[in-house]
Amino acid sequence: MIKSEEELTWKDLEVGCVVSDAGNASQYKTGDWRSLRPICDKTKCIKCGVCYIFCPDMAIRKTDEGYFEADLYYCKGCGICAQECITSCITMVEEEE
Repeated sequence: MIKSEEELTWKDLEVGCVVSDAGNASQYKTGDWRSLRPICDKTKCIKCGVCYIFCPDMAIRKTDEGYFEADLYYCKGCGICAQECITSCITMVEEEE
């Protein structure tokens, strides 16, 4: 028996199906969730990109000057970039309202 869309439950979905438009994560501003944000001291930064590599949300962007900085639109403030930074140039500070 074929069910209408209104009658479908999660059990009816096939493995691997995409429920919404694929690749739509960029539409969601996830940075509103954070309570801390990363700040980079450019005098200590060696532009190595370790912060970029370890960011679980791909919220680190390379600037025209070659530095890496958090895209606060997507950064959730997890602090992994600061933890992994080899020169300790990234610190986590309280988010301002």
